[in-house]
Amino acid sequence: MVTTWTTKRRRAQERKTEETRRVFGERRAAYTCVNRASRHFHTVLKDALHRLRDGAYTDDERAQVEEARRDHRDRYAEAQMIVPEVVLRASRELNVVRAAVDATAKRIDRGLAREGESAEQALLDLKAAEPALSAMRRIMPEDLGAAD
Repeated sequence: MVTTWTTKRRRAQERKTEETRRVFGERRAAYTCVNRASRHFHTVLKDALHRLRDGAYTDDERAQVEEARRDHRDRYAEAQMIVPEVVLRASRELNVVRAAVDATAKRIDRGLAREGESAEQALLDLKAAEPALSAMRRIMPEDLGAAD
């Protein structure tokens, strides 16, 4: 009787440990994907703004920005299913800025810039969002227990 109870308890603990590992692995994978896609989109967008400013923006670069934007959107959507709200909130703040900067870049590219919109201003807006990018990258490892 004691042996059966001990065995059941041990198996329950093993299942719990395995579930914890699985959730940790899923969250870590989601963070890795979101971080990579977020950094890539940020960099590609910044490069696009430099090229727009210099009058050297090409169709290939337009396609790169769109691909990076879509990849980031997809990784973020996947992460929404498994990451805590504190991480999503930090990412959301950054996404709002990048979406606005991306829209500005597209208007500038089409010759439809609004009053006060320029590649230089969009670069400044994107630069101002870098603390949010840093916060997001800090919060993810903290959530995984890997804080400095």
